[in-house]
Amino acid sequence: MQVRVIQLVIFLVSVWALSYPFLYETTSPLTSEQKIKPKKPSAPKIVEKPLHNVKLPDFGSVTDVKEKKQRFFDFIKPHVIAENTKIRQQRATLEIALMMLQMDEALTEAQTKKLNNIFAYYRLDDAEFTVENVQEALKHVDIIPRELALMQAANESAWGTSRFARIGLNFFGQWCYKKGCGMVPRDRNDEAAHEVAAFQSVRAAVKSYFRNINTHDAYRQLREKRAELRANKLPIEATLLTQGLVAYSERGDAYVEELNDMIRHNKDYFDEE
Repeated sequence: MQVRVIQLVIFLVSVWALSYPFLYETTSPLTSEQKIKPKKPSAPKIVEKPLHNVKLPDFGSVTDVKEKKQRFFDFIKPHVIAENTKIRQQRATLEIALMMLQMDEALTEAQTKKLNNIFAYYRLDDAEFTVENVQEALKHVDIIPRELALMQAANESAWGTSRFARIGLNFFGQWCYKKGCGMVPRDRNDEAAHEVAAFQSVRAAVKSYFRNINTHDAYRQLREKRAELRANKLPIEATLLTQGLVAYSERGDAYVEELNDMIRHNKDYFDEE
C-alpha cells in the first residue's frame, strides 16, 4: 500500500513537471532578437526651400472654403487683369495697322517697331507686314477670359496649396524641358525629361501661361473659336473656349468638364472689369 502511494506521488509530480511550461508561461512571446532590436529612427522630413523671394499667403491654413476662394482670387486676379490689359493694347496696335494696310497706307517707323516686338513675342512670321499676317496675328493676340484663367490656376495649383505653387510660383502646371529649369515631379517616369517650371514672380507665371495659350499649336482650337466669336461680335465666354484645352491635361475631356463645372460654381467671384 505504501509503495503504491509513493508511486502515485511520483507519477503526479512527473505529470506536473511536464505540464508546467504549458500552464505557466515563463518567457516573453517576443524573441530575444525582438527584445533588443532598437526601433529605427524615422527619416527627417525634408522641407523644400522656395525658389523665389515672394511672400505667399498661407492658403492651406484657411479652413473656410469661401474665405480661401476669395483670398486666392484676390491674389491672382490683379495679375490676370494686368495681362489682359496689355493684350488689349497690343490688339489696338494691330487693328490700327490692319486698317492702314487695308487702305494701302504706309506704316510709320514707330508702328513697324511695335509690330516687330509683338510678332516676335508671339512667335509669328514678321518677314513682311501684310493684311493677311496681321489678321492672323489678331487670332493670337487676344484676351483669355478672367474666369477661365482663374479657374485653371485654382485647378492646377489646388487653390494655391500645391508644391509647385508654393515652391516655384507655378499656378498653372506649366512644364519646361531644360535641366534645372524648375522642379522635378516626384512621380516622373525615369525616361521623362520634363520639369515643372519655376518662376520668380506671380506676374511672370501668369504672363507665361497667357503666352502658352496664345502661341502653342495645341491650343489652336481655342484661338479659332475665340476669333469666331470676335468675328460675330459675340462675348468671349470662358465655357465656349474650354474645349480648346483638351490637350492641356492628360485627363482630356474630363478636365474640360471639371473646368466648366468650376466656372459655373464660382460665378459669384467673377466681378466685371
